[in-house]
Amino acid sequence: MIGRVVAIGGPPGSGKSTAGRKVVEALGLEYRSAGEVFRAEASARGMDVEAFGVYAEAHPEVDRKLDAHMQSLARPGVLLDGRIQGVLCRRHDHPVYSVIVTAAEEERARRVAARDGQPFDEALGRIRERAESERRRYRTLYDIDVDGERGDLTVDSTRTPASGVAEEIVRFLRTQDGRSPR
Repeated sequence: MIGRVVAIGGPPGSGKSTAGRKVVEALGLEYRSAGEVFRAEASARGMDVEAFGVYAEAHPEVDRKLDAHMQSLARPGVLLDGRIQGVLCRRHDHPVYSVIVTAAEEERARRVAARDGQPFDEALGRIRERAESERRRYRTLYDIDVDGERGDLTVDSTRTPASGVAEEIVRFLRTQDGRSPR
């Protein structure tokens, strides 16, 4: 087991969730996703993610409740998948390995378009809208600049498949946790 919380963040469509699930499989961690919780709440209210993001801007209790829930799960052996969970773990004094997965905006839009079965231009607009909503919400709620967020490891997934991103993360975690890379 990894001796700290593993938090994986990054912008929409970066591949953080796909890589995170592969890391969980490789290391036997428990996977918890802020995005899944957020999407489920949006669906329960009959909204898509972007509309629910706008709703959350006017109702800060949405993010506060979700983030409090995610932080309650922060312990060694758990991978928290969420844009700001690494920063929040540090603020709450949870020992954490914070990993950021990035990718070029066009690649992120291409991935979202393929995943959601929508035209590229629509996906590009959606990820831009979602990213801007997150910027405003996290700045207002927590004074977090998501564009300036730094992790212990940053991996650019633009040209690297999820398996390669996950391998890089696993190597880093094993090395940082006092294990030899395999």
